[in-house]
Amino acid sequence: MMILVQDLTFKYASSREPSVNSISFNVQQGEIFGFLGPSGAGKSTTQKILIGLLKGYRGDIEILGKDLKSWGSDYYEHIGVSFELPNHYQKLTALENLQFFSSLYSVPTEDPMKLLKMVNLAGDAHRRVSQFSKGMQMRLTFVRSILHRPELIFLDEPTSGLDPSNAYQMKEIIRELQSQGRTIFLTTHDMSVADELCTRVAFIVNGRIVLIDAPRELKLQRSERLVQVEYRAHGSVNSSEFPLDNLGKNEAFLDLLQTKQVETIHSKEATLEDIFVQVTGRRLT
Repeated sequence: MMILVQDLTFKYASSREPSVNSISFNVQQGEIFGFLGPSGAGKSTTQKILIGLLKGYRGDIEILGKDLKSWGSDYYEHIGVSFELPNHYQKLTALENLQFFSSLYSVPTEDPMKLLKMVNLAGDAHRRVSQFSKGMQMRLTFVRSILHRPELIFLDEPTSGLDPSNAYQMKEIIRELQSQGRTIFLTTHDMSVADELCTRVAFIVNGRIVLIDAPRELKLQRSERLVQVEYRAHGSVNSSEFPLDNLGKNEAFLDLLQTKQVETIHSKEATLEDIFVQVTGRRLT
């Protein structure tokens, strides 16, 4: 077990209600565990507790088989953290930033240039970070989080600020890390990213976890068992729906396939965002 959380509660001094209210979950080795919810739901507070930035919580937390409160500074030799908001030394170059952080670890670290090449920043290695766009700084933040080859990686909105090409590449790198046996705790409000990457997801709203399951299982359980066919007739596109059960014996469906110019066929699968709204009554805003 990489993470075990039981009855975790945390309240900021300035708040009347807990930001995190008696939540329990676990994360297995090699999982990409998605922690999903709208802004203010408790995602970032939970992550800050797990990475040791917030103290004073109630409940029990074990990480890497050890009580979180028992870890010392050596904890940060085992975990990597990529924050949503980049935080680099702006007057240093990208390479200098990675070289500096590499010097802080007692464990072997990756070659900084190899990491910069991985996220298409090798050509900017000697530029000051103050000249980087947000997307470039996000990519630098990400590779800094894996510089020391951590077993457990916390990613907060890892594709935020990235163009489609770099977002795709980021997701491919995350999948590769998982294939190496790394465990990833991913906080996001982007359900499409979670759907593509996560082994399991937890929905959190108002500080409470309301659902935990694999994305595929959630979609199978809550999708309509219908097939929608779009076809062209008399110069326009029309659509019809058919029950998924016994579809191969449905005469109307078979007749449409044989007599009409079919444009698309797809099942009425629910998205993770659809399910989130159904379960919580909230939208991801």
